Amino acid sequence: MKYSLLLAAVLATLGLSACDRTVVAPPAAVVTVPGPAGATGATGSTGSTGSTGSMGATGAAGSSTGTTGATGATGATGATGSTGYTGSTGATGATGATGDTGAKGATGGDTVVVVPQR
Repeated sequence: MKYSLLLAAVLATLGLSACDRTVVAPPAAVVTVPGPAGATGATGSTGSTGSTGSMGATGAAGSSTGTTGATGATGATGATGSTGYTGSTGATGATGATGDTGAKGATGGDTVVVVPQR
């Protein structure tokens, strides 16, 4: 394997070096040098005015509307109303029922009340 690879490389080198290589040169470009400038020509006449263009068609009307705006903020709380009038005094109620008669108390004994001096 070692010799066959070496042999192939030597044959390729000899085969390529034996080819006749011809260099083709492109033909030389011809350069034309301009001569001196001639006299200036007469001024030409003014051309006629062009016609006015036709008017364009009117554009189509818009079909969409804008989006709905955001909801406004809640208003402030109103002022408190004034106090109403006091009603009139009601009628006097009926007299209540008479209570039961109490039991007879004990008679007085020897109770003495002493009032201190000042």
